[in-house]
Amino acid sequence: MLTGSTILITGGTGSFGNTFVPMTLAKYNPKKIIIFSRDEMKQWEMAKLFDDDNRVRFFIGDVRDRERLYRAFSGVDYVVHAAATKIVPTAEYNPFECIKTNVNGAMNVIDAAIDKGVKGVVALSTDKASSPINLYGASKLASDKLFVAGNAYSGEHATRFSVVRYGNVMGSRGSVIPFFMSIRDNGTLPITDNRMTRFMISLEQGVELVWHAFEDMVGGEIYVKKIPSMKVTDIAHVIAPEARQEVVGIRPGEKLHEQMIGIEDAPFTYEYDEHFKILPAINDWAVDETRIKQGQKVAEDFSYTSENNPEWMPLDALASWIEANHKKIGAI
Repeated sequence: MLTGSTILITGGTGSFGNTFVPMTLAKYNPKKIIIFSRDEMKQWEMAKLFDDDNRVRFFIGDVRDRERLYRAFSGVDYVVHAAATKIVPTAEYNPFECIKTNVNGAMNVIDAAIDKGVKGVVALSTDKASSPINLYGASKLASDKLFVAGNAYSGEHATRFSVVRYGNVMGSRGSVIPFFMSIRDNGTLPITDNRMTRFMISLEQGVELVWHAFEDMVGGEIYVKKIPSMKVTDIAHVIAPEARQEVVGIRPGEKLHEQMIGIEDAPFTYEYDEHFKILPAINDWAVDETRIKQGQKVAEDFSYTSENNPEWMPLDALASWIEANHKKIGAI
């Protein structure tokens, strides 16, 4: 599907884009990948990595700017929407800015995609959009709802919209692994709560989930990959086994455990070998066989959270991953 196509990724200079671009170039040989973002310095740095590849193009713009999106989407086949205001405290202290990017920006992407005849859009979501307790999560829940409903508005253009949702990305900027690694020599690591758990997914797995969504989607699905969990205390022990762990308390807007599928979504959720799929509650799409395919309905009381996860990452597996990826941890 993506072979020979033109793909645009909003917020493409972030952690996801820096992994998506080389992986997609290698696997699908697209005609063009357009990096759409507002940070010229990040674009300049990223462009140096693809100096000799004329398939990679850069487009300065902001998802808040509707007219700029319309210009950028001309001739585009597929869009990955990765742009967002993502840092929880930043969203809490700058709520209007968060809404402008995460909600208004999503509406702009939907309108531009439909009007410019884009074939498919996959939007990146977050575990924080499931039963949100902070503005970032609430804004991403609103974004998810917008992309799901966008399928009812595409009409004769037949643009399809779907969402992928995953939790803590291992080694990405601002995440727990590079944070612990940066202070491990201090001899003390801050732990918000000894019970805290997190899902563990690599950026490569996130990219593969987006690929699958493009291949599988009819429109309106939310894809959730099956991934292992870890206790934060175990992550700290792997990174600094000799360090003392000091409990400092949960920060405002932070959850004890990550949740990707709440019990309220169970009536619309189906299970597959490597992922779950939440189907839309609107328009009877949740009982549409073309969307369900080979999925098995989950139990009525089902939820998918990091503490009730049947799969846990062994400590030695995390240690091996850190050893193999230490050069890029925290770099993108």
